[in-house]
Amino acid sequence: MSASGRKEVLATSEAELPRPVDPVADPMEEVEEVNLRPRSLSEFVGQEQLTEHLQIVLEAALARQQPVDHLLFSGPPGLGKTSLAGIVAAQMGVGLRITSGPVLVRSGDLAALLTDLQEGDVLFIDEIHRLHRSVEEILYPAMEDFKLDILIGKGPTARSIRLDLPRFTLVGATTRTGLVAGPLRDRFGFVGRLDLYQPDELAAIVSRSAGILGVPIDPSGAQRIGERSRGTPRIANRLLRRVRDYVEVRAEGRITEEAAVAGLDVFGVDARGLDKVDRAILQVLCVQFAGRPVGLTTLAQCIGEETDTIEDAYEPYLLQQGFLQRTNRGRIAGPQAWGHLGISPAEATLL
Repeated sequence: MSASGRKEVLATSEAELPRPVDPVADPMEEVEEVNLRPRSLSEFVGQEQLTEHLQIVLEAALARQQPVDHLLFSGPPGLGKTSLAGIVAAQMGVGLRITSGPVLVRSGDLAALLTDLQEGDVLFIDEIHRLHRSVEEILYPAMEDFKLDILIGKGPTARSIRLDLPRFTLVGATTRTGLVAGPLRDRFGFVGRLDLYQPDELAAIVSRSAGILGVPIDPSGAQRIGERSRGTPRIANRLLRRVRDYVEVRAEGRITEEAAVAGLDVFGVDARGLDKVDRAILQVLCVQFAGRPVGLTTLAQCIGEETDTIEDAYEPYLLQQGFLQRTNRGRIAGPQAWGHLGISPAEATLL
């Protein structure tokens, strides 16, 4: 495939990636998000051990002039799994097709994608743990033997045919490794986990993104944004755009330390990276229930959020930072929660 053809595949595949519906989303920000992604491992900040291993895998495949082995990336959302898939395709000089596990409802959906691939192409499946079982079973021979089994007809006259597929690389991403079926996980030649980033790494990402966006920023301003980004580059870039808006409207257009802190305070992100919903969770645990165990459903009803949203979007960070603990009886406030709210367990019983 020509270089222009590869670019067309990459451009169309980015559009195929399903995204949550956001009624107030700015289309220009979605374009910016794509432009901020690193295009090579040298631009990828953090995850040193993972990127070193991946670099070895890619260089070995290039030396053998073979497609890269199938790759599985796991970790919380927003850490760069999609970016790594794009980097793999770019460094191998092949096309990239992007889809998502929930989108592939029928086996024919996956078959259409597989038969449309070119030699060496990268197929990225986000949330691969949510693949339907019938779709997943088609992947087994496709990943191992590069064969596609198709059933033609119905009833006694039905017959199975096996089609040859080009050698391709499947890159899977999951936020829940334990939900990936064992037979599927075992077929990946490389499994890498992405961990939450350190504030210094996030500050470097913020500085790089600010340069791409053309936003003047001081190192101290980037550090303050990085400290409040919950260890996640996607959140860091989102906060950078909000602080950019703040300094353009209420400051002199440059992100200094004072401007970064003021802008983040205006948008409700405190010094520990907690937002309005996080603080509402802590208020329910510490004040409303005075430190007693709270069931997930009760907690969700108290703050007006869905249980899945609390489990997937808010609990992981609160658990890691010691704000919240899970017990057999329910959720309870962690040691950090009391100090963050400025009250003690004894005071909470009197409120």
